[in-house]
Amino acid sequence: VDAPFCSACGARTELRAAGWARHCPSCGREHFPRTDPAVIVAIHDEGDARLLLGKNALWAERNMYSTFAGFVEAGESLEAAIVRELREEAGVEVIASHYGGSQGWPYPRSLMLGFHAVVRGDVAPRPDGVEIVDTRWFTRSELRTALADPGAASFALPGTASIARRLIEDWVAMPA
Repeated sequence: VDAPFCSACGARTELRAAGWARHCPSCGREHFPRTDPAVIVAIHDEGDARLLLGKNALWAERNMYSTFAGFVEAGESLEAAIVRELREEAGVEVIASHYGGSQGWPYPRSLMLGFHAVVRGDVAPRPDGVEIVDTRWFTRSELRTALADPGAASFALPGTASIARRLIEDWVAMPA
């Protein structure tokens, strides 16, 4: 927690809760770590037959495809962040979105807010070429195979502990 001194009285604070909080012995105030909201989005086409995933430049050599994510800017709504991030990273236009769950992500102190979004089908995805180096539409059948037997797929998916994986699994389980 980045609060060695109390913001209320200026006294030195003490670590508590295994380092997840600080306590001011002078005024009793508790200080908690900042948590930054980020949206993470599974993108469906209008017919709900395909899911768009992206390959991040950081894991391009692993040929891993995942959902799209980004931090919410100050003063920005979650919905506006979804529209902005998907336009920036994949060049797609959002028609609608709905909440799909959340996951705390301790490094770098983020709260991942998961969504499913429907995008216009007449706009071809365009990766930004910096953060996202490739985008690809996947069918339920392709993803079902990759989820059941990762070795049978020519691509990798996020690990089972991530909300990205849960959003993909949720979409695969939805009726077509």
